[in-house]
Amino acid sequence: MLNLAQATDPGWVQRALADLDEVLIDHAHCEKKAASTAVSLLFRYPERHELLEPLSQLAREELEHFELMLGHLDRLGIRFYRQLPSPYAGELMKAIRPNEPERAVDTLLCLSLIEARSCERMKLLADALEEPSLRELYASLLASEARHHQTYVDLARAIEPDVDVRGRLRELAQHEASVIAASPEMPRMHA
Repeated sequence: MLNLAQATDPGWVQRALADLDEVLIDHAHCEKKAASTAVSLLFRYPERHELLEPLSQLAREELEHFELMLGHLDRLGIRFYRQLPSPYAGELMKAIRPNEPERAVDTLLCLSLIEARSCERMKLLADALEEPSLRELYASLLASEARHHQTYVDLARAIEPDVDVRGRLRELAQHEASVIAASPEMPRMHA
């Protein structure tokens, strides 16, 4: 369902739990960046009416998740601050083809894979966390992360035929697997 070519290394969850404050801060940054990215696509593709409403809805929901994460950070006494980001997204996006409409399709599919990886890792956290409110938080976010993944795939299908999207998604998933395997061991959602 999530179209990932490779599952997360089992050691990731132990590293995440060992530096959970950093992972929570990174998660808040990821939600903020996801909202920003959806909004930037609204500006990049204003003529693609089929993208506008779903991207607007997605941006609002991502901002709600950002605010939710800020609330949890405050509750836990963790100060939100700027972090050195993981190189994951930048490396993933290097596979985007430069010409339209392929650029739009690849961008949407890369975003779908980011959401899929987030969903997979949130499930790992939900299963491993001992703190009840954080365990509940991550369990509650799974459905929306999976939906965001599917929304981006569906938006790509609005631009190119399904068979082309499926093939390209498989290619990008292989690339994503190599990016995640080469990522440094940082306390991040995508490293």
